[in-house]
Amino acid sequence: MTVRVSRSFEFAVPKERIWEFISDPRKRVGAISVVETFDLHDNGTATWHVELPIPMIRSTIDVETEELVTDPPNRVKFAGRSKAFNVTGEHRITDTAEGCRMDNEFVVEGRLPGVERFFKRNFDAELDNLERALREDIDGSSQDSD
Repeated sequence: MTVRVSRSFEFAVPKERIWEFISDPRKRVGAISVVETFDLHDNGTATWHVELPIPMIRSTIDVETEELVTDPPNRVKFAGRSKAFNVTGEHRITDTAEGCRMDNEFVVEGRLPGVERFFKRNFDAELDNLERALREDIDGSSQDSD
């Protein structure tokens, strides 16, 4: 079974400002609650150390991630692979009259029992985390410039 989720966020800032956040792998992965820690590698890939509260999984899962498409300041797409699941994520940023919109799509293909169910139940909360992190980042930078 594959879990697919999409959601859009609207921001009253130029898309370049959203790009600053979403193109930074530290900020992007920092918004994901199940990532306990991560390692960035010199070649641009990263290893996410993911902890899923699933009975079949009793240890941290290493997810090897890489960016597949980088089109500043419009789009970034990444993929992660592990023994438990594969994930792809894509963020597209477009101009609007008031600022910009970021369209997000994530696809998870579970490879162990319970993984899809976990993501199906928790994807909305993870997208809430991403939106909150983006808004906090925007608010923090606007306060810094005051």
